[in-house]
Amino acid sequence: MMERSSRFISLSGLSGVFAGIFAIAGAIAAYVYLKMDISNADYYQYALNDRGGPNVDFYTFFFTDAILVLIASVTSGFILTRRTAKQKGQSIWDATAKRLLINMLIPLFTGGFFCLILLYHGIVGMVAPAMLIFYGLALINSSKYTLDDVRYLGVLEIILGLIACIYIGYGLLFWAIGFGLLHIIYGIVMYYKYER
Repeated sequence: MMERSSRFISLSGLSGVFAGIFAIAGAIAAYVYLKMDISNADYYQYALNDRGGPNVDFYTFFFTDAILVLIASVTSGFILTRRTAKQKGQSIWDATAKRLLINMLIPLFTGGFFCLILLYHGIVGMVAPAMLIFYGLALINSSKYTLDDVRYLGVLEIILGLIACIYIGYGLLFWAIGFGLLHIIYGIVMYYKYER
């Protein structure tokens, strides 16, 4: 009862699996759009047009791709978490859920603005690593209001983001691993640990 009042424990493991699938689909769409293979580290060269300015088509595609992945992930997460909460007889929107959301959104919005600043300065190769790092920080920051397993996912996202900082140009691959593969593994573990 104490855990229910201080922690949001209705997160759905399947929502992690779906978020991972959507992220991998978004990464595949990006590779197809760029007409490149996974070993090519020069994808960020497409960010510039022939005159050396920003390639509007590149940025439009990637913003659209990211927004679609985000919308699909959040929508499926909400639906599946609401279903899990209903099965457990819990409310999806209470004081704990609000604290969880606030503590997650602060690092996420900070990271989002930081990524926009990187793009403004043309530092495209650091955007994917920054996204992974700030997302990991958001998970760790919000984990005190939910299951401890969320913290471990956050740590892995940060580590992956730091490695991606070393291998500039492979950000899309690291992004697919972090937001895709790690979410799928995390979701499966959560589902078998808490929902079966």
